[in-house]
Amino acid sequence: MRIGVLTGGGDCPGLNAVIRAVARRAIKTYDWDVIGIKNGWQGLIKGHSEPISLYTVSGILHRGGTLLGTSRTNPVEDRDAWSKVKHHLKKYSIDALIAVGGEDTLSVALKLHQDGFPVVGVPKTIDNDIRGTDFTFGFNTAVSIVTEAIDRLHTTAESHHRIMVVEVMGRHSGWIAVHSGIAGGADAILIPEVPFEMDDLCNQLKKRHENKNFSIVVVSEGAKLKGEEHILQSEKKDAFGHVRLGGVGRVLADVIEEKTGIETRLTVLGHTQRGGSPTAYDRILATRFGVRAVDAVKKKDFGKMVALRAEKIITVKLEEAVLKNKVVDMDFYEIAELFFG
Repeated sequence: MRIGVLTGGGDCPGLNAVIRAVARRAIKTYDWDVIGIKNGWQGLIKGHSEPISLYTVSGILHRGGTLLGTSRTNPVEDRDAWSKVKHHLKKYSIDALIAVGGEDTLSVALKLHQDGFPVVGVPKTIDNDIRGTDFTFGFNTAVSIVTEAIDRLHTTAESHHRIMVVEVMGRHSGWIAVHSGIAGGADAILIPEVPFEMDDLCNQLKKRHENKNFSIVVVSEGAKLKGEEHILQSEKKDAFGHVRLGGVGRVLADVIEEKTGIETRLTVLGHTQRGGSPTAYDRILATRFGVRAVDAVKKKDFGKMVALRAEKIITVKLEEAVLKNKVVDMDFYEIAELFFG
């Protein structure tokens, strides 16, 4: 038996832990060969791969990023590219593929499964917005990084009597903003699921400054004003049709300072949220996902994605994962609102 493994989409803390777990389960338990596909789906288009051994994955558990490289490549819309994907799977004698990625990578995996190739998915995103699983690895690390940043911003905000706006990742779902905002004691949390009124926000901050001389506002990159469109960094779309969001923090900081008269500064955490070593939680979750993905191949449980449900690792249909984004539960957001202002 020979299995392939690839990592697609944005990099994420814990990817190397998955690769390591896949290799050790496949080689030590089942005596299978493992082939690493380089740079996501691009590797299957261009024919870039490398064998993975136990030596290859030694010492990578704590490392961020991905040993195999990644890309935001979509081969589905290009007939020639899609035929090359199938050609190289056959050329490398790959019997099954483990695809590690977010909704875009998993949507390609689903198409491959529908075309008759054995595929198992592993959910990966710091945004925690994949349906079917309670959490994705990388999310805990991102929240920890943002929380630490908020903690640090508290001291400078209080010293200078400022409002600090912290822009975090979250295209369509505000999981990072809500979790880190609660953990970091934010005074306002703005997420894509709840469009906000600028006047209401500014009045809330002015009222707070009657008693406290600083505030922390956490905003998801996909947050927007009521009745307005997303603020974009660029109209240019990636291979999956996504525009690049970002810039809402800059607009927010400028308007808040103008309307409240309180000095307001912006911090955009950007790619620091997805870099560096994974937390212990993410290392363990990623390891469990990798082991269970190989077990799913052994059981021929194809067209599925491994998932965390009530602390157990199960498999769910890939269709469930890519149907639509998982958004923040409003009951959870109401808890966060208790601490606003």
